[in-house]
Amino acid sequence: MLAGEAVVVIWNDIVPDARADFYAWHLDEHMAERVGIPGFRRGRRFAATCPMTQPEFFTLYEVETMQVLQGQDYTNRLNAPTPWTLRIAQNLRNTSRGLARVVESRGAGSGGVMLTLSFDAPQAAMPAIVAQVREAGRTPRVCGAHLCMADAAASGVVTEEAKAKTGFAAPPDWIILVEAMDAAALAAVLPDAVLAAAGAGPIRRGLYGLELQRNRTAWSV
Repeated sequence: MLAGEAVVVIWNDIVPDARADFYAWHLDEHMAERVGIPGFRRGRRFAATCPMTQPEFFTLYEVETMQVLQGQDYTNRLNAPTPWTLRIAQNLRNTSRGLARVVESRGAGSGGVMLTLSFDAPQAAMPAIVAQVREAGRTPRVCGAHLCMADAAASGVVTEEAKAKTGFAAPPDWIILVEAMDAAALAAVLPDAVLAAAGAGPIRRGLYGLELQRNRTAWSV
């Protein structure tokens, strides 16, 4: 299961010349900074495992409640980006970021491979899609299956950090995350046709492998 009732989901590319700087920033400053915000429980960054997956990177922050993401501590951080963050932000491309509530979260733990699906759908599709997410969570070697709903108003707040990013946009309202022990376990999970039958579409699908994880601990404070 996810570690909180809300998440921040971010997809992005990075210009080639800034790739090493991006990795150093995420490892040595940015993820530690985020997990240090009260209410943030865990941060994970994944990288694409196949050429068809775009953008290249997916980052997930798991947060206690949606109120944390709308609170002053997080807002203050977004409006006071570090010089390193501003430098990286100018080199990000195809960035999509959403603040979302966790609607359904099933599973025994976290996995090293993540399938992401994002799409729009009518509210009437909720029962059918929840049923499909629960079914995905019962797939062999799948560690967790989660349905999240983006908050358009919260995701659309323009902060100083957001202003520095190129091509910054919010994702579709519906986000499904399925994590597993290996990519083969996800090969047949939630095919587009099943979600489309419930009213979802168009569907953006990506397959990512875990590169970095940071949990909130006593040392994060």
